[in-house]
Amino acid sequence: MSSLFNKILEKENLNKEDLICLLNAKDNDRKLLFEKSAEIKQKYVGNKVYFRGLIEYSNICYKNCLYCGIRAGNKDLIHYTLSDEEVINAAKFAFENNYGSVVLQSGEIESSAFTEKIDKLIWEIKKLSDSKLGLTLSLGEQSEETYKQWFKSGAHRYLLRIETSNQELYSKIHPHNSKHSFEKRLVALNTLKRLGFQAGTGVMIGLPFQTIENLAEDLLFMKEFDIDMCGMGPYIEHKQTPLYEFRDKLLPLNERFDLSLKMIAVLRIVMKDINIASTTALQAIDPIGREKAIKIGANIIMPNITPGNNRDNYLLYENKPCTDEEVEDCKTCLEARLHFAGAEIGYGEWGDSKHFANKKD
Repeated sequence: MSSLFNKILEKENLNKEDLICLLNAKDNDRKLLFEKSAEIKQKYVGNKVYFRGLIEYSNICYKNCLYCGIRAGNKDLIHYTLSDEEVINAAKFAFENNYGSVVLQSGEIESSAFTEKIDKLIWEIKKLSDSKLGLTLSLGEQSEETYKQWFKSGAHRYLLRIETSNQELYSKIHPHNSKHSFEKRLVALNTLKRLGFQAGTGVMIGLPFQTIENLAEDLLFMKEFDIDMCGMGPYIEHKQTPLYEFRDKLLPLNERFDLSLKMIAVLRIVMKDINIASTTALQAIDPIGREKAIKIGANIIMPNITPGNNRDNYLLYENKPCTDEEVEDCKTCLEARLHFAGAEIGYGEWGDSKHFANKKD
């Protein structure tokens, strides 16, 4: 198999069958895959890893996605929204500790009050850092006017995960109504791109009903959509969600983890110069999961700088790591982890997508 596998790794353009072969890699082929992706990462994006200080602004969400712990239908959830002061203090910590960028993330809310609140926070974050802090938003589907307003105010990256590019699978993990429209998600992604955002998306790996073919299609979707950044990781079930009833049909956690690493490696090969996040969900399965992802292709990491008393309430999935750490401890821990992974931290740098810059050139 290794001879055929090597031929696939050397191809410039990979088709669906090639991708399936890479995702099915075992033993020595798996080793070859990770060596190739690490080599491409080094050549195209280098050895630097960029921090994105993660601020989980609110766990209030008007959506009811069947896999998510902060879904509107979860009546056991203790809702919270950070005060302006808490957000600004978190951003100030990121700036004073040379993080380079922050991510403002929340459940999906569409309202004029929410739009104005976020706009004000964008202005405040830019003001306190003299516009030196980069700013990524991950706030779900919004109107074109809202996206325009936030972009004009200073946000320049936006992550909107598709979760799966397969419409049939999408319908199995979302309620069937206008709030959960696959087409609306695609329109929002295209709008973000057209407005000038560095646009990112991502998928869950190891969902019930998902196949290797679906994951290969996800990779092709991301290439065709020409994303600038990606945040994807293993699906981890949550007891307070409807999808939990299918837990017996899931791959074992270690297999979901391994498949996630292979997705990161293959995406790095397919889209050589994009930003790829090493997501916290990897660490929920493997204590050094994020470091493993960094070694084989990821170049973004997101230290959680949400005030500690709220992190336990932003549980998209079970066993979220590091919820009891202080932000200073998280920074020290990640520095040590990245040193262990042989990476250099790009302190004080935005670490914008090279893919986005190359497209503009």
